[in-house]
Amino acid sequence: MACVRIREAIEEDCGTILRLIRELAEYEKLSDQVKISEEALRADGFGKNPFYHCLVAEVLPAPGEPQGPYVVGYGLYYFIYSTWKGRNVYLEDIYVQPEYWGQGVGSKIIKKVAEVALDKGCSQFRLAVLDWNKRATDLYKALGAQDLTEAEGWHSFRFEGEAMRKLAGK
Repeated sequence: MACVRIREAIEEDCGTILRLIRELAEYEKLSDQVKISEEALRADGFGKNPFYHCLVAEVLPAPGEPQGPYVVGYGLYYFIYSTWKGRNVYLEDIYVQPEYWGQGVGSKIIKKVAEVALDKGCSQFRLAVLDWNKRATDLYKALGAQDLTEAEGWHSFRFEGEAMRKLAGK
């Protein structure tokens, strides 16, 4: 098992994060939906008022290995607000490269987001998963997450593109 540390992403990680975002999209069979650029990730995550925060999972080299640390996963999150519960954190993406599945890397990322949430006074930690991703669903449940579709019947919606422009009258 590789030695993995979870750390805050730095601006120089944006190229690697974008590569991992594309890998996640391919895994989710949604590659055509990735429109983000490395420049947008830099501007939106590392400016004065970042829109998101990101953690990376980094494999540390064994003693004597010539290769330095390398990133094998990420968790991209941001803060939201519940009118019922107050401060929340939303984990937009979590991805670990398949060769590192089953080694606790995803759990480490999730636990670090929970730690950040508690440090910021959040009462909830939210995330979504595709209905066919049983591996992820099982992990979240094993870690104590509640499936809100099962428990409360919530469905997620989004406005995008033309629908959003039409809604805004533009």
